[in-house]
Amino acid sequence: MITKVLNQNNSDITGAMASGLCLIHCIATPFIFIAQSCSATCCDSSPIWWQSIDYIFIGVSFFAVFWSVKHTSRRWMKTALWVSWIALSFVIINEKFELIYLPESITYLPALVLVGLHIYNKKYCQCKGEACSRSSI
Repeated sequence: MITKVLNQNNSDITGAMASGLCLIHCIATPFIFIAQSCSATCCDSSPIWWQSIDYIFIGVSFFAVFWSVKHTSRRWMKTALWVSWIALSFVIINEKFELIYLPESITYLPALVLVGLHIYNKKYCQCKGEACSRSSI
């Protein structure tokens, strides 16, 4: 089923939406938990179900990047999509395990870049005919 959703025509749309929702999730989290802490002081961290949403976004984004890379007509776009996905995954995992200190705002950058790349890829880098079997520059 996931392959039908992430086919050549939908992978960039799905990827842009997943990255955009991830960005909204990252922006909303502090506000939700500030409001929660004002109303009740029972918990000092977010619930497991809320934290697991990050990993769902990483998974959906992985498949969207995978299919978009398979169907893009530009070699540089393949690299840019994978680098931005790796960066997004790193900042999300780093936020959970606190491997190195990164400002909170850094989390938003790879998500924005991934949204932009998927939109650009959808608009300007679509394969036509056998263009994907031969790598273009």
